[in-house]
Amino acid sequence: MSDRRPRQAWRRPQAEPPTNATPDAAEEELRSVVQASLYRDGRRVSSPATLAETFRQLREHPDGMAWIGLHRPTEEELHSLAAEFDLHELAVEDALEAHQRPKLERYGDTLFVVLRAARYLDAQEEVEFGELHIFVGPDFLITVRHGAAPDLSTVRRRMEKDPELLALGPEAVLYAILDAVVDGYAPVVAGVQNDIDEIETEVFGGDPAVSRRIYELSREMVEFQRATRPLVGMLHGLMAGFAKYGTDEELQRYLRDVADHVTHTSERVDGFRQALADILTVNATLVTQQQNAEMRALAEAGFEQNEEIKKISAWAAILFAPTLVGTIYGMNFDNMPELHWAGGYPFAVLLMAVVCVSLYVVFKKKDWL
Repeated sequence: MSDRRPRQAWRRPQAEPPTNATPDAAEEELRSVVQASLYRDGRRVSSPATLAETFRQLREHPDGMAWIGLHRPTEEELHSLAAEFDLHELAVEDALEAHQRPKLERYGDTLFVVLRAARYLDAQEEVEFGELHIFVGPDFLITVRHGAAPDLSTVRRRMEKDPELLALGPEAVLYAILDAVVDGYAPVVAGVQNDIDEIETEVFGGDPAVSRRIYELSREMVEFQRATRPLVGMLHGLMAGFAKYGTDEELQRYLRDVADHVTHTSERVDGFRQALADILTVNATLVTQQQNAEMRALAEAGFEQNEEIKKISAWAAILFAPTLVGTIYGMNFDNMPELHWAGGYPFAVLLMAVVCVSLYVVFKKKDWL
């Protein structure tokens, strides 16, 4: 990719862009074009305000390099870039639709790279993902950003402070962007580690809302894994082409360092997913144990209540017998047998005592008393 050919050898001949663009279209382009700059020998020579001006100046200086940064560009802007730099229609379609997985594809002299950047939001305690599409050609580099991350202005300033590195061409800028995206994963890893520590404390503290937090963080780790795992293969693919494309030694060291960081980050993310799965299992076990304890406490309370009810019922039955006899003989009817019987009272008292003692013995044997 570092072997440069004259612009006419790889780009389709194009007509000059129309100059009768409406003010609304011009304003829209200004909002989409974050920055467009031309470089020669690692130094910025101009910063065109529009894509049309960038194309014109690059034609006038074929030994230069264009670095164009876009944020959520329109379809017309991407198609104008595709026509000017001979970008493949499939890559342009991916850049328009976004929601792509990280990948590396080559279309002739142009590399198409998709990256997923991430940043940790302290206030919300969540991970936000952005998407970056990069077109790398012999003398141009185009970045199409979807989302707030990553901030490429720091990459541009860093590269402009090192003209020797920037003079190595679009490959150097690509590797610097890769490094920035991968370095941006470090604060995310630290934030997620802190979240997991907090979750562990909440789990053993019995916080009922921790299950939702575990689930949400697990979903974010799935997205994080999708962002980092493909990068390992992508970077190894780039390293495999060092000899074929004559990549500079400095850039080779640069990329190997980035590959080491990506591998480390990917391993950490895998560990986070496993840790969250284990925490979720432990939380489910603790919740089950708590539910069992509550059910056991309810059962014990119900058992004690049932014992009390049995005692009350037993004594009520025992007291009901003498009450029944006394009630019958207290009705004051004239024609009632045994009313004038001399032994009636002792017999009634004895009957009450026998019935009460019999019921007491029966209930005692059944452990009701």
